[in-house]
Amino acid sequence: MRKRNLLLTCAFSTCAFAQVSTGTSTFTRSYSFPPVGLASSETAQVNVVNIAAGSTAANATATTCAGTVTFANASGKTIGTPVSFTTTGSEVFSTQLTFSQLAVTGTRGEFVASVQVAGSVAVRAQCSLVFSLETFDDTTGATHVYLGNSAASAVSSLVPVTFH
Repeated sequence: MRKRNLLLTCAFSTCAFAQVSTGTSTFTRSYSFPPVGLASSETAQVNVVNIAAGSTAANATATTCAGTVTFANASGKTIGTPVSFTTTGSEVFSTQLTFSQLAVTGTRGEFVASVQVAGSVAVRAQCSLVFSLETFDDTTGATHVYLGNSAASAVSSLVPVTFH
């Protein structure tokens, strides 16, 4: 089987980024991945981790980041209930979307994943998420698509996508 590697760099303009301030004490950030296709033999997974200074697992006073991960179908309808997460230190949180949860006919369906973080302005500087979206084969575990933001610019860009 011939493997094809395709390198795509998604610029800030392809990512949705919103910061809404409701007064001076709270913030909301929302990150949306581009639409991704999921085959009947695949599962999608979103992973998040806090990389803010002082957020290592060994740090007893490490801050936490809390938010939700939401999956939506091609019509924009939320699939299931948004999944809440809390990461403490450099702990990784992951949640999955199976093909059957898409509730589509056929062998392929499109979806959009998003990550929302909300909190107080005091916590904002201590909550710097790195996140990724991947699809993988249910039988072999091989990754088919990977989308992620880089640690160097956690709020503005996505890094390469590799297709196999």
